[in-house]
Amino acid sequence: MTSDSIGFEPPIPVQRIFDVTKAYGFYRDYLGFVVDWEYRFDDLPGGGPLYAQVSRASMTLHLSEHHGDGTPGTVLWIAVHNVDALHAELADVEYGFARPGAPEDGPGGRGFELIDPFGNVLRFAQSS
Repeated sequence: MTSDSIGFEPPIPVQRIFDVTKAYGFYRDYLGFVVDWEYRFDDLPGGGPLYAQVSRASMTLHLSEHHGDGTPGTVLWIAVHNVDALHAELADVEYGFARPGAPEDGPGGRGFELIDPFGNVLRFAQSS
């Protein structure tokens, strides 16, 4: 028997990154996320690897330069209410490293995917 009193929240994926400038160029400047906070261990030279939270609307992601956090090539399936509006928005953004393909029908609904600079796949889909 399960209890609803536990209060689960949606999981927050940790995306492995290798370059903060490229990560922010993709997630913040291209996809429109906001950087909520950044953390670096102060006792390491240069502050150590970045661990940050980015969000857009109700979607939250963690970005990590830490070895062992996340796996390059991870696939995220991201539900959206209007995949065509998101596609149009991203098609209008000047970003030289990714262009969204036209939305197509798939097993999770109509959608498209983008690959971040580190090989992580973001599949945006609007369920039917």
